[in-house]
Amino acid sequence: MLRVLHSVSNMARAGIETMLMNYYREVDRSQVQFDFLANKPAPGEYDEEIRRMDGRVFVSPGLNPLHFPKYKRFVADLVHTDPEIKIVHAHNEAMGYYALKSAKDAGVRVRIAHAHNTQIIRDYKYPLKLICKQLLPGAATDYWSCGRDAGIYYYGEKRWRESGFILRNAINVSRFAFRQEERDRLRRLHDLDGCFVIGHVGRFNVQKNHSRLLDIFAEIVKAVPDARLALIGVGELEQSVKEKARAMGIQDKTLFLGQMADVSGWYQAMDCFVLPSLFEGLPVVGIEAQAAGLPCFFSDRVTDEVLLSTEARRISLQAEDMEWAGEIMAVRRLKPDRAQGRDIVRRAGYDIQTEARKLQEIYLEMADRAYPGIRPQP
Repeated sequence: MLRVLHSVSNMARAGIETMLMNYYREVDRSQVQFDFLANKPAPGEYDEEIRRMDGRVFVSPGLNPLHFPKYKRFVADLVHTDPEIKIVHAHNEAMGYYALKSAKDAGVRVRIAHAHNTQIIRDYKYPLKLICKQLLPGAATDYWSCGRDAGIYYYGEKRWRESGFILRNAINVSRFAFRQEERDRLRRLHDLDGCFVIGHVGRFNVQKNHSRLLDIFAEIVKAVPDARLALIGVGELEQSVKEKARAMGIQDKTLFLGQMADVSGWYQAMDCFVLPSLFEGLPVVGIEAQAAGLPCFFSDRVTDEVLLSTEARRISLQAEDMEWAGEIMAVRRLKPDRAQGRDIVRRAGYDIQTEARKLQEIYLEMADRAYPGIRPQP
């Protein structure tokens, strides 16, 4: 059996981790198994499911320059103890350098850097991340991304054009397909009948731009008093967003729904989906929303690769709040055939069953080239 070690933050319910679990559930685990190198000590919501599927979660010493020698020994011990680990696949953006350099020094011959974003958050680690970003390509053997723009940002246009590979943020399309009965049930349950429901799914962090979303929603409420904003997710800025909603007088029209194991039902209950992010690679939530047949509004900082449906569009972050509000409110006059969303997303190549089979074959081919004879015999 081939084991692939995925380097992650931890296996919480977030975009990258959800994408990985989508693939993990669908690959033939008798041939390819996933393990996870968690670089934060906090347990993740997916940990238990991983273990049920015979995957493993290893907690590293952490991504800290002072701990790098200890980190390298940890990775070396890990791959030397289990010879079935033949691929290390890093999803930590620039900080994936730690796992890939450690794997390189430990003799792992297939090392995948995977870009998921088009910008680095300017936090206290920003200078370190810039250094790691420069070193990242030299530690990897393969350059993957969720989309074109993220790949160019992390690896440079020349390297991306010559050797970049896109692994689509595929989903279980049928699970997100429009279901009228689920829409009716949730809207009755939450007293949303007759309301215009604007939805958003994402962590409460700087990147997702919740503060701007509230400004836009406040303009909508002026013209559509029965508008509601449904926010799904948790994060470090959640409390400040709640406080802003209260200060703006729109807290009674804003639903803070928290984190949930299955968001597919809420896509049914929404009337449109809005993602005014400051930057994105290719957001999996945008694919999910389009599979549910929702009209979608993305900022122009979200790659145009996300536009699968004719009901999806981008709006400049430089546009006024009222301009955003006007485009969103125009949806109320439309009657899109939401049942088409499933087929649109499937035809665009985002069906997880098809893409997982491709990924499995790619992993086996990569490992077989680097370690002849690794491919399981039929």
